[in-house]
Amino acid sequence: MEALALAFAYASLLSSKRADKRMKVCSDTEFGSDEPNSITLKYLLRIEFLGNRMLVSVARRSEKEALAMAWSSEAEAEAAEAEAEAAQNLIPCLPDDVALNCLARIPRCDHPSLCLVSKSIRSLLSSPLFFTTRSLLNCTQPLLYLTLRSRASTLQWYTLHPTPKPLLCHLPPIPTPAVGSAYAVLGSTVYVLGGSINDVPSHHVWLLDCRFHHWRPGPSMRVAREFAAASVLDGRIYVLGGCVADTWSRSANWAEVLDPAAARWERVPSPAEMREKWMHASAVVGDTVYAMADRGGIAFRPRSGAWESVGGELDLGWRGRACVVEGVLYCYDYLGKIKGFDVGRGVWEELKGLEKGLPRFLCGATMADLGGKLCVVWECQGSGKEIEIWCAEIGVKKNPDGELWGQLGWSGKVLSVPKGSSIVHCSSVAV
Repeated sequence: MEALALAFAYASLLSSKRADKRMKVCSDTEFGSDEPNSITLKYLLRIEFLGNRMLVSVARRSEKEALAMAWSSEAEAEAAEAEAEAAQNLIPCLPDDVALNCLARIPRCDHPSLCLVSKSIRSLLSSPLFFTTRSLLNCTQPLLYLTLRSRASTLQWYTLHPTPKPLLCHLPPIPTPAVGSAYAVLGSTVYVLGGSINDVPSHHVWLLDCRFHHWRPGPSMRVAREFAAASVLDGRIYVLGGCVADTWSRSANWAEVLDPAAARWERVPSPAEMREKWMHASAVVGDTVYAMADRGGIAFRPRSGAWESVGGELDLGWRGRACVVEGVLYCYDYLGKIKGFDVGRGVWEELKGLEKGLPRFLCGATMADLGGKLCVVWECQGSGKEIEIWCAEIGVKKNPDGELWGQLGWSGKVLSVPKGSSIVHCSSVAV
């Protein structure tokens, strides 16, 4: 009731002023006597009446203001308490573990919008716990990571959300770009291995954490390499070639393996007659690492340590960048058609069913396994001084007769770049 106390203090002040005013009125009357006449008394009574009304009005108004202030303060306190409680919970009225279970199921393409809901959700989406939960719930989604080289020889990285509507996002550039790097994907990390910087081969390794799109240096290789072959098998990264075996060190370390848990490269013994320098493609089919050189291919089985040369149909038909989907190796031939190699039968089969859906990939095409589907990225002639980057997602399967059939899921332009740009690599990463 502080407002009432203030009102009474103000009333006392008014009373004192009113008394002074009465004295002044009495002294200013034309009668000039000590006893006021009836007119003076009437005037004084009128002042007293108005003063009392003002006192009552002030008191009532002060009481209302005090109550209003109390109600306002209480409402603000409740609002602040509700806001604080909401800030503590990811989703109001739900325990955080239940909310985490719900939020982890939301598609990755909606995460930018989800970050705008609250600070607590934005903080959750940038935590390892969130991505671990997505993995445990089997809610990860395959995303395409695309690397382009501009006309000025700078590397540009993008991520493509293929469905429901293709969405391309620009990524931070690699701190030290190189030419002829090898690429490998292990878990949610893209490994960029070696390459040449100012025409000097490098042994450096860069890691792109696809959960947060952060770059960090990885364990350096034992030998500097450019245009090497890299593959992942049994949770380890194998890198072959990319160096001239003209010294004991380069010969002994022509092939290396990285154990991510130990963060250390170890040499892999290899036959001297298979130590080619340049590798233009690699893939893993079953338990075998295949690497293609200019003068034939190499097959390596890490579990047994066996090496052998690859020739015949596989060597003749493997052209350009390939990928493996459901145990079948896919690439495109000299006529620009997609075909698959059945390792068990040792033959190439044309991928049928796409005669009218896709162009012929004569150059500049690369492929990736996008969650069990064949993803193809290629270059097309654009308007003016630009070229267009197109992408297609193809469902592939074998019919009862062993023929390979493809069904086009979606296809479209994802990016326009200046002429002189080219596709370097594409990888599929589940996050």
